[in-house]
Amino acid sequence: MKINTLVIIKRKPWFREAFRVKYSVFPDVWEKALFFAIFSFVICLLHSVGFPVQQPILSSLIPTIVLGLLLVFRTNSANERFWEGRKLWGGIVNHLRNLTWQIWVNIKEETPQDQEHKINALNLLTVFAIATKNHLRSEGISEEMRPLLSAYYYHHLQTSQHLPLQIAAYLGEYLQQEYQKKHLNEYQLTNMQQLINQLMDMVGGCERILKTPIPNSYSIHLKQLLLIYCLVLPFQLVDQIEWWTIPFVSIVSYIVYGIEAIALEIENPFGRDRNDLPLDQICQAINQNIQDFILNQKR
Repeated sequence: MKINTLVIIKRKPWFREAFRVKYSVFPDVWEKALFFAIFSFVICLLHSVGFPVQQPILSSLIPTIVLGLLLVFRTNSANERFWEGRKLWGGIVNHLRNLTWQIWVNIKEETPQDQEHKINALNLLTVFAIATKNHLRSEGISEEMRPLLSAYYYHHLQTSQHLPLQIAAYLGEYLQQEYQKKHLNEYQLTNMQQLINQLMDMVGGCERILKTPIPNSYSIHLKQLLLIYCLVLPFQLVDQIEWWTIPFVSIVSYIVYGIEAIALEIENPFGRDRNDLPLDQICQAINQNIQDFILNQKR
């Protein structure tokens, strides 16, 4: 059972968004833009006193190389990683909702303890999402898990090296116990175990993104090309636009270094940077969905 969430996006004023500093790359690149503006000022000053600094060389070759490597490979690969991470987390959300519904509907209750065990299992689904988030951030068990876990589970997870895998094992043990009690049939057990397997596949997909960085040789080479391009640019322009070279070069350097900064920020979408995936909010939404579901079913 898939539950589709309708997201209403509120439009914000265009000019307010265009000049907003928060969530932009301005804090990351303004120093570079200022450096190239000062460098351009020096070149313009030398040109104004008669030094032959104008060198209109490589006017087409350098932009082609830089923009080709930067825009085609760097930004595309970073965007692919970001959106693949988002799709994997969307799958995690849907599978946890499906598992919530199947556990509640399919597992029979014969005693009040059965319902308590069922609620504990549903809380483990929320814990799975939080554990996956923490695992991708190289963090261990957190305080937000404590209200959702028994004392035994909370203590045991503190020594676990792979939190999502351990929680998946707890869920598997619970389902096996309910099957042995004949509270669910073999088909239902297999279907729910398959959902848990798919959840672990998605965790593996997130780990693949996390542990496969952009090759260092490419990143270093790209930085070198950007530096060469922005240093050569004033020599190409000073003879044509003179003192306007200063704002022009600073704007161009802001643009190209801004694109690189965006790629750097979103290539690992699971961290705590300004533009990473909102994993904290996603986990809170999962918890709220499951708690609301439990409350509505108990009425």
